[in-house]
Amino acid sequence: MSDTFIAFAMLAGGTLLGYSIRAALFLIKKNSLELRISERIMAAKREAQKIIDDATQKKEYALEELQRIDARGRELDDRASSLDQRSEQLAESQRQTEILLGQRVALLEESAGYSLADARDALVREAEQQFREDLQARSYKLESLMHDTLEERARAILTTAIQRLASPTVTELASSTVHIENQELKGKIIGKEGRNIRAFERAAGVELLVDEAPDAIVVSCFDPVRRSIAVRALETLIKDGRIQPARIEEEVEKAKASVHELIQEKGAAAAYECGVFSLDPKVVAILGRLHFRTSYGQNVLQHSIEMAHLAEMLAAEVGADSYIAKAGALVHDIGKALDHEFEGTHVDIGVKVLRRFGTDEKIVTAMKSHHDDVPHESLEAVIVQTADMISGGRVGARRDTAELYLKRLSELEGLATRFDGVEKAYALQAGREIRIFVHPEHISDLEARSLARSIALNIETELRYPGQIRVTVIRETRIIDYAR
Repeated sequence: MSDTFIAFAMLAGGTLLGYSIRAALFLIKKNSLELRISERIMAAKREAQKIIDDATQKKEYALEELQRIDARGRELDDRASSLDQRSEQLAESQRQTEILLGQRVALLEESAGYSLADARDALVREAEQQFREDLQARSYKLESLMHDTLEERARAILTTAIQRLASPTVTELASSTVHIENQELKGKIIGKEGRNIRAFERAAGVELLVDEAPDAIVVSCFDPVRRSIAVRALETLIKDGRIQPARIEEEVEKAKASVHELIQEKGAAAAYECGVFSLDPKVVAILGRLHFRTSYGQNVLQHSIEMAHLAEMLAAEVGADSYIAKAGALVHDIGKALDHEFEGTHVDIGVKVLRRFGTDEKIVTAMKSHHDDVPHESLEAVIVQTADMISGGRVGARRDTAELYLKRLSELEGLATRFDGVEKAYALQAGREIRIFVHPEHISDLEARSLARSIALNIETELRYPGQIRVTVIRETRIIDYAR
């Protein structure tokens, strides 16, 4: 019994002890949690107070800035108001000044008997009349000095370019005549009831003239390429001796293939020789057609190649784009290869062809002004035109017919005689110089200088000519008396 009681007592004591320990631990944890919460509350209060202090400080700073801005705004308003007042005062002063000036001018006009405009015109006329000769003399002196300097420089550049390019200047005669050995060949070419000649003309697209000369047959066609094809085919048929419709068609086709191959070769060779590699192959092929085209007896393709070399050297001398200049010179007459197929000038046709095949617009600009059809838009355009004049103006490079030669001289003399005071005009040296005689009682020495310049400008504007034309005005006074 006693042992049981002791055990129960020990159990109760242990239970009570455990509860006490748990209660003590709970109180300890509770106190620690309250302490942490209290610390956090204090930290939050300190942070909130800091935020409030910062906001208060910023508010005070913003109020100070606002007060400054308001003060600055009031100052600006005051200045603007002051400026407005001064502007109104100035406007009023200007109006008063204009009124006074008008009254003064009116008083002066009334006193002088002239209006202000009349007085100004009279003063200008008097000044012009008084200083006219002096101004003309000074102008002529400056013009002469500038002309001499520029002419010397231009002559040096052109001489250098021409000397560097020593190409032959053989004139080509476009021939479309096929020689035959005897009259029997004419009969074979005509054929029974004319079937051979009709077959040839139909296949080649040309016209054969068998009665123009006893020992020749003339091939007539506006297209130089077709004419060349016909000549080749006809020469082959005459050499072979077998002339019949089937054979004619065969030889014409062979001649076409041969000529078109030659066209490709000539165009590619010209582009390679000039160092122009940016052209479309179709443009190069059209360029090759110029091998069969002549202008005043000068082969157009050879003329274009020569121009390209000249243009390249001239561009190097004056600091222009050498490639654009020589490319523009090479294709400047490309429209002549197609001018029998399309309407328009060869320049217009050439511009359309080049643009169609994507040629550089700078090259188009350089070539389209070589006949002054459009204003020069670049230095390279002037160079192309200069190269054209040099190439076409070489001695023996071109041949003119007597009619064209006389027409050019007549136009040159007629242009000079249109001016007042001109007595006579004579074209000399194949139209490269014109001498003009004036009435000395109507034209003074200074006016003669002005007349020479005016005639030169009109020649540049109205006439087409290679090289340059020298204009000489002669004013001569002769006094004759007799001793009896």
